[in-house]
Amino acid sequence: MNLFIFLFGLMVGSFLNCVIYRLEMRDKRGITSFSQGRPQRKAFGFLRGKSFCPYCKHTLYWQDLIPVFSFLFLRGKCRYCSKRISWQYPLVEIATGILFLLISLSVSDTNTLIYLMIIGCFLIIIFVYDLKHFIIPDKIIYPAIAITFLYRLFEILNFGHWDLIRNLKLEIRNFEIFLNPLLAGLAAGTFFLVIVLGSRGRWMGVGDIKLAFLMGLLLGFPYILNALFFSFLIGAIIGIGLILAKRKTMKSEVPFGPFLVIGTFIALFLGEIIISWYWNLFI
Repeated sequence: MNLFIFLFGLMVGSFLNCVIYRLEMRDKRGITSFSQGRPQRKAFGFLRGKSFCPYCKHTLYWQDLIPVFSFLFLRGKCRYCSKRISWQYPLVEIATGILFLLISLSVSDTNTLIYLMIIGCFLIIIFVYDLKHFIIPDKIIYPAIAITFLYRLFEILNFGHWDLIRNLKLEIRNFEIFLNPLLAGLAAGTFFLVIVLGSRGRWMGVGDIKLAFLMGLLLGFPYILNALFFSFLIGAIIGIGLILAKRKTMKSEVPFGPFLVIGTFIALFLGEIIISWYWNLFI
């Protein structure tokens, strides 16, 4: 079963690569179309059509699209034009496979399992897209927020597994379950809003505010604190490393979305262990 889940994650990762690339192309065409006064395409219409090589535009067939294995078999080159294929493709596929495997090992409830896999896909897209283009696309972050919000609402109803005859009124605790992540999201979003306004957008972007809200809604309190702590810690370490390696300067722009995604995954899988360890230091 673990092998099946990992292989399924590889296939989903291949689809995520397709989404990332076509989202890039759509945004480029959108800017051009807008500047020339042409109407925009429908949302998510960019996902239609067959996959093709980004260089020679040759249509890719099934033997070219086997996750990871096609990349290795073709030695990282296009079968038709011999141009180099980005390492992004196998890395995203492997990362998605590992993520799905970790989720399946951590969660037993089917509803939560499917939900976390879907949100994990959104976070991987955000990670790669922000890393490459320094922007968190609204077409990814808004659906992720909506799905998480709906999941929290269904969580109040225990996904329909509550007795309508014996329990006509929802317990107050159910609302507390909903309010915790909602307030965590608002607090995290407000925190980043203050940073954006205080720095006039030089330190953080508006997309980081939306992502922080998603993180709080996903993790709740106190796990959102773990996520933010590790996001800033890892961001600082990598930022200082890039400066010492003379790859960046103090004035260089560095996307913060990938660090927020990493912090989210750390809090998601290790949050309870970290909090227990922290409390044991003082109790």
